[in-house]
Amino acid sequence: MLYFTKWKAALVLLVCALGVIYAAPNFLPKGTFATDASYLPGKQINLGLDLRGGSHMLLEVDINSVIRERYEALGDTIRSTLREERIRYRPRDAGLNGAEVTVVNADEVEKARDLIRNVEPDTVMSGEGNNIIVSYTDQARKELVDRAISQSLEVVRRRVDELGTTEPSIQRQGEDRIVVQVPGLDDPSRLRAILGRTAKMNFHLVNEEKTASEARATGLPPGTMILPSADAGDRAAGINEYLIDRRVVVSGDNLVDSQPTFNEGRPVVSFRFDAAGGARFGDMTSKNAGRRLAIILDGEVISAPRINEPILGGNGIITGQFSVQEANDLSLLLRAGALPAPMQILEERSVGPGLGQDSVEAGEIAAILGLIFVVAFMVISYGRFGVYADIALLINLILVLAVMSVLQATLTLPGIAGIVLTVGMAVDANVLIFERIREERNNGRTIINAIDAGYRSAMSTILDANLTTLIAALVLFSFGSGPIKGFAVTLAIGIVTSMFSAIWVTRLLIAVWVKRRRPTELVI
Repeated sequence: MLYFTKWKAALVLLVCALGVIYAAPNFLPKGTFATDASYLPGKQINLGLDLRGGSHMLLEVDINSVIRERYEALGDTIRSTLREERIRYRPRDAGLNGAEVTVVNADEVEKARDLIRNVEPDTVMSGEGNNIIVSYTDQARKELVDRAISQSLEVVRRRVDELGTTEPSIQRQGEDRIVVQVPGLDDPSRLRAILGRTAKMNFHLVNEEKTASEARATGLPPGTMILPSADAGDRAAGINEYLIDRRVVVSGDNLVDSQPTFNEGRPVVSFRFDAAGGARFGDMTSKNAGRRLAIILDGEVISAPRINEPILGGNGIITGQFSVQEANDLSLLLRAGALPAPMQILEERSVGPGLGQDSVEAGEIAAILGLIFVVAFMVISYGRFGVYADIALLINLILVLAVMSVLQATLTLPGIAGIVLTVGMAVDANVLIFERIREERNNGRTIINAIDAGYRSAMSTILDANLTTLIAALVLFSFGSGPIKGFAVTLAIGIVTSMFSAIWVTRLLIAVWVKRRRPTELVI
């Protein structure tokens, strides 16, 4: 095709055809072959919270709980070290300032300090006299907080993903807060129930030497604690509390899977340990047959079955008065893992779909008006070539939707603004090319040579202009969040697709026209 080779023409037609196929689900009603076909990687574009409606939640991670828990663990290590060296001490409760012990014998204080100094890196020692306080350095404390927030983000993401929603937005805000936006979630109360629980589960043995009420009256036996029962069946039988051994026999950290199922017609939750947890669970149930095993979730006994026989293989079930929904939610929490710290819900909003529909309609009006004005300007300014530029602009919009469908990107209101901006920017390359063709024609070149020179000469300017804009879009995506990212995604996609449509599509259309009509004059 003159200055446009056949393989290039075939490639342009193939890309345009694929764009139409992958963009089609966004225009066809649900239930058609294009929207339900499993062989198409591109589905309908996901709408963001501002367009589709859904749930917005602001969570605050209890950082003090993380620090206190780490200091408690550090205190246990310190006391264990002192016991091994037979140094007498008086334990102190760990606080936010550090792990604290008091050495009984003043002559052993220096020896104790030397031992404690090597217990854990990134710690500093303070305290006067026989009192020793060990705390983390400022850098170690900051790393501890950052690690807790990162773990919380990952756990929250896994829990929200288990709800089956598409493209949730989960981001850190400030030092200790997390913003969660879930488009299309019709039941925000379930999201609150899922995210409001720490889901830290451990297995303890029930101390059956006394009842909880007897222990309260006569004093707790050493190494025990009293925890409330969350099992409706226990409460119906008058059992509101359990006397529990403090020692964790199996940790919930060893869980690798949890699924809702049925046992004797009642909803239960099955679980499976990893190899280490399964071996520990089997050994524990073998040695404690006949005793009751308390399954503790967030400080409450959710079930306390009796161990009738050794449970080998690392599998078990959690029974209780669960509804089907409660069994599903509990298995979801256990699969997603425990949060490193409790979280408090500071803000909760539900965005109705009516607001989203208004935004969509306003965005459609803006896009249509922008398209009409750009189309009219190009036709008035460049005649036939302007029509070709308008056809390329339409193909560019189809390609933008197709790429977003394939990538399953989320379209937000700022994303619509990015598409509208792309409409205006998409014809910039054609303006440069057409002006260059007009200039070459005025200099006396033939029609074919003028067209060829126009595309070739304008290419460097087009690449420079679009590359700088693309870099700006990538920076916005890398450092922005939420709406900024939505704008950057559509802008970046629009830049890439406009380069293709403005250069290759218009060139193919002009080449076909020149070959068929063989014009003697070029009106542009």
